[in-house]
Amino acid sequence: MEQGNTYGMVAEFESPTALVHAAQKARAAGYRKLDAYSPMPIEELHEALGLPQTKLPLIVLGGGLTGALAGYGLQFWSSTIAYPLNVGGRPLHSWPSFIVPTFETTILFSALAAVLGMIVLNGLPMPYHPVFNAKRFAMASRDRFFLCIESIDPKFDQTETRRFLESLGPREVSDVER
Repeated sequence: MEQGNTYGMVAEFESPTALVHAAQKARAAGYRKLDAYSPMPIEELHEALGLPQTKLPLIVLGGGLTGALAGYGLQFWSSTIAYPLNVGGRPLHSWPSFIVPTFETTILFSALAAVLGMIVLNGLPMPYHPVFNAKRFAMASRDRFFLCIESIDPKFDQTETRRFLESLGPREVSDVER
């Protein structure tokens, strides 16, 4: 049940292990709208939060295939249709000479797809997020670990959620205003 001007509640932990355990317990308790913030990547956190698999590998594959087709197609079109030039009696469609540029365009398009896909999937740019209003949240980029349960979670209740987060042994629990 959503609570007025409250975005959610955030708990501050001192170690990545404590954060992962807290996320696992929150999922086990039935909370589904939660997120974690850390100054470094934590492999186990993705699974502990119950996040779906990323679509980034498919985006990169699509970019690579597009790059390969575009690179090969451009060479084929330019050497056989737009500007056919017989050099030394070779065929106009000399595919062995197309391999290196095709490989390069595959890598270029894959890299661009990876960067743009990551930006879009991460929801960037995000100059403002309500969790920035949390007390001591600036420590998330240094040495603290935060677990946030959003107020749109069906199980969210101001007092019960606070009691649950405090039972996880955090350093501090605070409300997050919108």
